[in-house]
Amino acid sequence: MPSIKEIQVPIAEEMKAFSGHFRETLRSDVALLDIIMRYIVKRKGKQMRPIFVFLSAKIHGECTEKTNTAASLIELLHTATLVHDDVVDESNLRRGFFSIQALWKKKVAVLVGDYLLSRGLLTAVDAEAFDLLKLTSKAVKEMSEGELLQIEKARHLNITEDIYFEIIRRKTASLISACCACGAASTGASQAQIDTMWAFGEKTGLAFQIKDDLLDLGDGKKTGKPTGQDIREKKLTLPLIHTLEKADRRTRKRLLKLVKQAPKDPKAVKAVIQAVIEGPGLEYARTKMANLRNEAVEMLDVFEDTEARKALINLLDFTIERNR
Repeated sequence: MPSIKEIQVPIAEEMKAFSGHFRETLRSDVALLDIIMRYIVKRKGKQMRPIFVFLSAKIHGECTEKTNTAASLIELLHTATLVHDDVVDESNLRRGFFSIQALWKKKVAVLVGDYLLSRGLLTAVDAEAFDLLKLTSKAVKEMSEGELLQIEKARHLNITEDIYFEIIRRKTASLISACCACGAASTGASQAQIDTMWAFGEKTGLAFQIKDDLLDLGDGKKTGKPTGQDIREKKLTLPLIHTLEKADRRTRKRLLKLVKQAPKDPKAVKAVIQAVIEGPGLEYARTKMANLRNEAVEMLDVFEDTEARKALINLLDFTIERNR
């Protein structure tokens, strides 16, 4: 599998320019805010979402200044949601580093998240890129709805597979959809092409989340978060949902009882993980993920077989073959 660095080759110059563009976007004359922004920039991850933006633009033509705006907008909104997520989850770590709320406390973290959100909106408004704003606003709306739907359903542990896909379509896939659609829109693509890229991003995002589900169960060489975290938070993931659906009534009742105990009982977490591993859930989820990957690739058949298209498929494969 190609590395992220190899995947970026067709857009290497664009990504280099974007780094400077993004740093400038984060500048503030408030000293505390500027310090925090520099901390965020130094600890940026793989920047997969900007890569999705630039590659989606590249398969439609040449990247433009508007593509930079799209990538900055997406990255600002994504970073804002991560900062707020850490506050909600009371998480002290993000990608192995201290979170904003751990270093500067919750009040500052909430305000920083708000600042990042507003900077994203202003980046689009200043560039008069209202089409990009419409696409990303749709994604943010769906992300919020997805989170709340998950909270609502988790209380009663009554998530079916259909509800699960509706949650992750909104919560996870919508932002990747926005990446791909904004990349296309930034080059002047037609509405039909933008819609195709939104659908491609959605399939990719669904596959991405299923991979997260599998990693949380230890389905990888090394994971980037504690195994069983989803179960501790009483999140019903696809492997667990399928295991419950195929279990007899007695086993299902026992597993649901263990999930309810999981937040305070490590033994319950281990028992649920073991039941999923021994049941049909893992293989079922892997098959679903592979099908989504193939459906996403088919959507790119309408584009020329360029280096950018190959890199976009490699990026899709990277999301489902990663080990953390």
